[in-house]
Amino acid sequence: MKGFLVLKDGSQYEGELFGALFSRVGEVVFNTSMTGYQEVLTDPSYFGQVVVMTYPLIGNYGVHPDDEQSEKPMVRGLVVREKVDDYSHWRGNESLDAYMTRHGIIGISGIDTRALTRKLRSQGTVPGMIVADLDNLEEVKQELNRYDVKGYVDEVTTKKPYVITPKEPCGLKAAVMDFGVKRGILKSLVARGVELHVFPARSTAEEVLACNPDGVLLSNGPGDPSELGGIVAVVKDIIGKKPVFGICLGHQILTHAFGGATEKLIYGHRGGNHPVKDLIHNHIVITAQNHGYVTVPESLDMTKIEITHLNVNDGSVEGMRHRHLPIFSVQYHPEASPGPRDSDLLFDQFVTMMKEAK
Repeated sequence: MKGFLVLKDGSQYEGELFGALFSRVGEVVFNTSMTGYQEVLTDPSYFGQVVVMTYPLIGNYGVHPDDEQSEKPMVRGLVVREKVDDYSHWRGNESLDAYMTRHGIIGISGIDTRALTRKLRSQGTVPGMIVADLDNLEEVKQELNRYDVKGYVDEVTTKKPYVITPKEPCGLKAAVMDFGVKRGILKSLVARGVELHVFPARSTAEEVLACNPDGVLLSNGPGDPSELGGIVAVVKDIIGKKPVFGICLGHQILTHAFGGATEKLIYGHRGGNHPVKDLIHNHIVITAQNHGYVTVPESLDMTKIEITHLNVNDGSVEGMRHRHLPIFSVQYHPEASPGPRDSDLLFDQFVTMMKEAK
């Protein structure tokens, strides 16, 4: 069935629809990962977005429940060059088309994703909508003009606290502030024997600290960190009381808690092949990333904060640590899912930090 991707600037891309025929507006972004489309679909940080996969062949290994990063897909649409229905992999148990249909997510194939990506790189991300026809183009334009990214963290966070107990406990307990946490992050800590107490994003400092954690993890998540003043205030109350590890949005929230600022990138960093320089150990790691905002380094008090990682491509801040307190953060995803596991040792660093503080 023929369909169209319509952008806010009036651009139209014709292709073939797949998945569910349920159109919703989203911010059109691109991801450069060669694999991991199911992890991308279910990553809460993509909530409210239409994702363009730059790799031309998507769906060739099907989908599997173990690869999901949340309970359901979070994107509002998927754009691919070529979709594969006859998947071939021993773990695959459903086609991408069937999976998206079952979850009510629309997709479009046959798009010149190279041209679309070049447009997004030069002009920046833009609201877009996948539609079956152009008969109601004026209504589509009105929806595109009404697009807003506020309130996304509240949509993806857990509604009530819960506990994950490891099979082989190491004696440590971590509180997780869930801003849209990926299952890969939780699994990485549980695999190290850490008991996790996961809290809704709007929990108070008193609620988070009531379980007497050995450390606090600030998770990834969607949206603009400058809109989360209430959460930033809670994190300020936690700073100095427990070791803290921030990932992605958690890193950005720490930036604001330290009195710094963030700004929006023109097209963001999304993919599993982003080079980052570790300034502490003087080496390069290849990282998985998914974010549209970055820390403004000039806004930080460098007598208290040290920049630890920089993006090799554009020089943006990818990590920092407090000079006196047990607090550190990274802008990228050390758990990968999908992507390389070059930075998996950061979870060991957090565990060591909690042991030392305990």
